[in-house]
Amino acid sequence: MITPLDIQNKEFKKSLVGYRTREVDAYLDSINEDYEKLYKENIELKDKISILTDQIRQYNNLEETLKSTLVIAQSTADEVTSSARKKAELIIEDAEITAKNKINEALDEVNKIMNEYENLKREIYIFKTRYESFIKAQLISIEEFYSNFEEKINVEDDKEVLIKDDDFKEVDHLGA
Repeated sequence: MITPLDIQNKEFKKSLVGYRTREVDAYLDSINEDYEKLYKENIELKDKISILTDQIRQYNNLEETLKSTLVIAQSTADEVTSSARKKAELIIEDAEITAKNKINEALDEVNKIMNEYENLKREIYIFKTRYESFIKAQLISIEEFYSNFEEKINVEDDKEVLIKDDDFKEVDHLGA
C-alpha cells in the first residue's frame, strides 16, 4: 500500500513536453493530504476494530463463562434441591419412626397401667373377700359366744329355779 510519505517523496522526471510542475505538485499535495487523512483514519479504524475484536472476544469468553457458570449453578441447584428432598425424606422418615416409637411406648405404658389396674382390682377383691370372711368369722364367733353365754345364763337361771324349787320343797317339808 502506498503511504502518504511515498506520495510526498515521489518525483517525476521532467520532459519538455510535460505537465506543469506546479499544478502537478499542487494536485499531488492535495491528494497527499486527503490520502494522509484516509490513511490515518484507516489506521485508527483498524485499531478500533482490533480493540472491538478484543472486546468481543472478551465478551464471548465472558458469555461462555456465564453459560458454564449457569450450567454449574443449575447443576448445583439441582443437586441442592435433590439433597434437600432426600434430607426432608430422611427427616420425615425419622420423625415417623420416632412417632411410632413414642406411640408404642405410650401403648406399652397404657398396657402396664391397665395391668396394674387389673392387679389392684384383684387385690381389692381378695382383700374385700378376706375382710368379709374375717367379719363373718367374727360374727360367727360373737354369735357362738353369745349363744354360749345365753346357754350359761339359761343354765344358771335353771339352777336358780331348781334352787328356788328346792327351797319351796324345804319350806313345804318344814310346814308339813
